[in-house]
Amino acid sequence: MRTHDLLGIGLGPFGLSLAALADGVNDLDAVFLDQRPGLSWHPGLLLEGATLQVPFLADLVTLVDPTSRWSYLAYLKTRGRLFRFYLAERFQVPRSEYDDYLRWVAESLPSCRFGQRVDALAWDGDAFVATVTDTTTRDRRTLRARSVVLGVGTEPVVPAPFEDLLGKRVVHAAQYLDARPALHEAASVTVVGSGQSGAEVFLDLLRAQPETGTSLRWLTRTPAFAPMEYSKLGLEHFTPDYTGYFHGLPQPTRDALLPAQWQLYKGISTTTIAEIYDLLYERTVGGRRVDAVLQPAVAVEAARSEGDGYVLECRQVQQDRTFSVPTGGVVLATGHAARRPALLDPLLPVLDLDEQGRYRIGADHRVALRCSGALYVQNAETHTHGVGAPDLGLGAWRSATILGAITGRPLVEEPQQGAFTTFGAP
Repeated sequence: MRTHDLLGIGLGPFGLSLAALADGVNDLDAVFLDQRPGLSWHPGLLLEGATLQVPFLADLVTLVDPTSRWSYLAYLKTRGRLFRFYLAERFQVPRSEYDDYLRWVAESLPSCRFGQRVDALAWDGDAFVATVTDTTTRDRRTLRARSVVLGVGTEPVVPAPFEDLLGKRVVHAAQYLDARPALHEAASVTVVGSGQSGAEVFLDLLRAQPETGTSLRWLTRTPAFAPMEYSKLGLEHFTPDYTGYFHGLPQPTRDALLPAQWQLYKGISTTTIAEIYDLLYERTVGGRRVDAVLQPAVAVEAARSEGDGYVLECRQVQQDRTFSVPTGGVVLATGHAARRPALLDPLLPVLDLDEQGRYRIGADHRVALRCSGALYVQNAETHTHGVGAPDLGLGAWRSATILGAITGRPLVEEPQQGAFTTFGAP
């Protein structure tokens, strides 16, 4: 049976970045699989007017290889949009266009195959053996590979009080667009969570409020509806320099540091905050009242169905006071989290996990195993590599690091000048 050099599992932006950069590596036999029928990037949040929170240079390849045929500028040229892009003068591009860019790359790369579900991954002593099902024909086959990279992405986080309530009018923000018509029919809607997704959902509901008449409430555990840290020196936390520094810290220090850095990756863009405030301000001209309540420092501790709606039992954490919120619908902007997929179950005996059941991950993103197999992860290493793990701006760098480890040939020949900040003692 043929043995591939590399098997990539999952084709989100990070898996696709690896595939795009691997396309330029000579003599590398690589294949990339995804169980979905085609690429679609966060379809439930492709709101009109929404943009990436990072510059377009944070595409799949540019920060490693700006001459790549898979760059964002190459995509625009193929689409005949270069002059329009030039005249638009947009550093942060529409999310819908980024989605189209990803699809263009995925459909153009011969190594990418959709509708292929990896059911199990085992180690036979010499190579990984993947059991694969074609989701259309239901045919099963096996693939062998010397190295495997997991890019299966993250999954929506649903807080425990809402696990049994998910449905037409209680949805995670990842399904917001599909649920929006039903939410517009509700007398009231509560958005839970104040990251960028929560802000965009709240703004979208607020814009529609004159037509829908829906009463709105926005709750978050965080102490404020706070902006994303976007100063130039603050952004140096999303450089290889900081990633290397963070990885070198003891694990207890890393675990204590991450929650304190929430504004680096869980805040709201200042543009979105301004749009929300300006809309609220305009709607209160002349003493009018806007039917919207914004409440930080509030934890939802329980939720139940009642009549045609729901009741949320809340606690204001700073005052330690409880109160109830009746609502006709809920949007959970509660983020996403990495998961260990069931396909790894055959490898559990050789996975060298830490005390909390997490991967132990090296600087080159290789998972510690009690065998000689080379297993790597993408966006499952925040606990070892820091806040930059889910950031699109470091995706190409991580892909290049992994490919360099697999091939023994660095993709970046010259060291890149990164942060001005010196992280750690000299």
